[in-house]
Amino acid sequence: MKSVHALNLHKQRGVGLIEILVAVLVLSIGLLGLAGLQLRTLRNNQSALERGMAVVETHALADALRADRTNARNGLFNLALTDPAPSSPTTFRGKALLAWRNNLIAALGVGATGSVNCNGTACVIVVQWDDTRAVGGIATYNVRTEVQI
Repeated sequence: MKSVHALNLHKQRGVGLIEILVAVLVLSIGLLGLAGLQLRTLRNNQSALERGMAVVETHALADALRADRTNARNGLFNLALTDPAPSSPTTFRGKALLAWRNNLIAALGVGATGSVNCNGTACVIVVQWDDTRAVGGIATYNVRTEVQI
């Protein structure tokens, strides 16, 4: 006759392996959750970087407006979102607008654009780009800056 101790060991054979498999499954689910969280964090950080770059570019153009106040006050810097950038500029105004639009595309992507609307000394600068990569992002995100020149 087999001892009681031997019968108990026979019944528990493989239980340790099942416990390990369950622990690995729980760990795998947790690691997948962390990977998803990391992906979401990276997307939001990219969006925050783009928003910061948009603000920097609005301030760069505001400096150009202040450098050429006469033309800015007369509305010569005005540019709509859908207007093309000057193609072969020879003036400071044209060169500043072309460089600004090129910087927007370089920093924010191909669909990025910007507008300027000066009415006397009050100017509104808008930067628009595609922010769908962010969690809950939208296709046309705008940063609007109002400055006095």
